[in-house]
Amino acid sequence: MKKWGLIVLSITSSLAQAGRAGLPNDYGPLQTYAQSPFITNGLAPQLRSGFSMPTNESELYAAATIASIWAVNSDYELDYYQNQLQLGGKWQLTSQWQIELGYRWNYAADNHLDTLVTNFHDWFSIDQNGRDQVANHRYVIDMPGYGIEERDFKGELMSQGIYGYLQYQLYQHQNHGLSAGMSVYYSDIGHSIFNHSDWEQSLQLNYGYRNGKHGVDALLSQTFRQTPTNLAHMPYRANNWSAGMSYRYQWLDNHYLVTQVALYEGIADDGTELSEIATEFTLGYRYQMEKSAIEFSVIENVVNADNSTDIAFTLAYRYRFNHQN
Repeated sequence: MKKWGLIVLSITSSLAQAGRAGLPNDYGPLQTYAQSPFITNGLAPQLRSGFSMPTNESELYAAATIASIWAVNSDYELDYYQNQLQLGGKWQLTSQWQIELGYRWNYAADNHLDTLVTNFHDWFSIDQNGRDQVANHRYVIDMPGYGIEERDFKGELMSQGIYGYLQYQLYQHQNHGLSAGMSVYYSDIGHSIFNHSDWEQSLQLNYGYRNGKHGVDALLSQTFRQTPTNLAHMPYRANNWSAGMSYRYQWLDNHYLVTQVALYEGIADDGTELSEIATEFTLGYRYQMEKSAIEFSVIENVVNADNSTDIAFTLAYRYRFNHQN
């Protein structure tokens, strides 16, 4: 009996050591995307690590998001589901230069989040803000001031685009990293409900801090687009800023808790809620393996409910490898 006990203890110890030794990568912020109704259908700068990856290392990623949009006021009515798929990869060319390419696809399909949201509000005695006065699972975009009216568009493409990102590492030390990046986004690919300008660009500055089990990343960015956009009657801003911060804590060897907050200047310049700052809070969990990571996160609007998603859930998988191995 003692012999078997020693064998089990030895195996358990070996697995624990393998788990600790197999975490060479710092994946930085969560693989998520802005969910504010109009911002998510164009270019929104992503929270990224202020640190570079090891030279010649690449990451492939896939992220799927289901979201419920609810924003009803005197200016517009938005009530629909949005599902988003993001595929991409990045490559650390040298110690300074990193490139990334990806594709983002937004689609209207029933994900049944209305029931979850209304039940959640009932459980915690939170005001439904009119949700209980309309039918569930609607597809409505009604903006009479701009002649925009879309109804019953279940199954239709909302937007899609391809993007590229180029990053230069300005500074990197054991605990601190600073990088600058530029994104280009192209969205004129077939017919879709939301069309921003065909081309959008952004510049961003990323700062990272790491110390033991703690990690922080911060973002400052400016996005530029052609105006007027394909939604010609809606006064889009030609540029808008965004900022964000991510904090992660290594809870156990393979387990990370991540919180993020992001601010986006309103995409419109019309005095409605769409011109106000969109604020999104994200809570996520990451399970990290030797060469990959799985993430689950929840995005919730705060402060301005009429310029963000009601709630969104994201599941992401990230895989890293080195070209020299």
